[in-house]
Amino acid sequence: MVTGAGRLGCVLVGVDDTPDARLAADWAATEAERRGGTLQITHAVGRGTGRAYGETGVGLTDQALVAALTVLDDTRARVGAATTGVPVDTHLARDDPSSALLAAAADADLVVVGTRGRGGFAGLLLGSVSLKVAAHADRPVVVVRGGTEKPAGQDIVVGVRDERDEEAVRFALLEAELHQVDVRVVHAWTPLGGTGLMVPRISHVEEERDAHAQLLNHVARPVAEHPTVGLETELTVDSPAAALVEASARACLLVLPRHPVEGRLGLPLGTVVHAVLHHAKCPVAVVPVS
Repeated sequence: MVTGAGRLGCVLVGVDDTPDARLAADWAATEAERRGGTLQITHAVGRGTGRAYGETGVGLTDQALVAALTVLDDTRARVGAATTGVPVDTHLARDDPSSALLAAAADADLVVVGTRGRGGFAGLLLGSVSLKVAAHADRPVVVVRGGTEKPAGQDIVVGVRDERDEEAVRFALLEAELHQVDVRVVHAWTPLGGTGLMVPRISHVEEERDAHAQLLNHVARPVAEHPTVGLETELTVDSPAAALVEASARACLLVLPRHPVEGRLGLPLGTVVHAVLHHAKCPVAVVPVS
């Protein structure tokens, strides 16, 4: 959504007082600066934090309120020192973090979260808040992984599954314009006979490869809308999750489409997106597609 001359709307970031949240805030502030947009910093205190009601009217004890406002003030100061000209707004939400971010996302164009918050267990690779927001937000969500600093010039990778994924490619192309990098569209496949007892005929494998190559070329069509961005396509025989995790090691951003849940028992994020979010080596953008 374009909100003014050269502006690309609002970037929303959820923060707490953890290192992962600080990395997410830094990434979000830089993204807002690139977009010429605004940055909204949201911190949620949860419904069970304190019972005292004072002049603030938000139902927090004085100690909890001071701690929450300190998180917001420190984050505002941090991103303000690192960026120029980015309008910053802060919001203290009286809700659990995932619900607060999903509600605030209605007024944002991009949502940014870290990998784990204060409630995360040290052994978990991705926290429940990040997973829930990525699974249910109706707009792109970027999960920023810790220790993901990349040298300039690395490309943006977008993984595609089927014809519906042009929207994810469009998002990747827009990001590539902002980051001044190229895009690599990756589609991984496994020959249908490869998991059975019979070895597939070479002609059948070639027919499958041709069909997957046509799919790859189809979803790459939006590149015509971004003439300044270079685009390469990569067709690989591998499991999609493994191929994308490997590709993430050479990317500044990995973009994945999020398809509607298939069946009553389907994972909200799908098995591939779920696996990649846990193991990617760079920030991951999850883009909902219909």
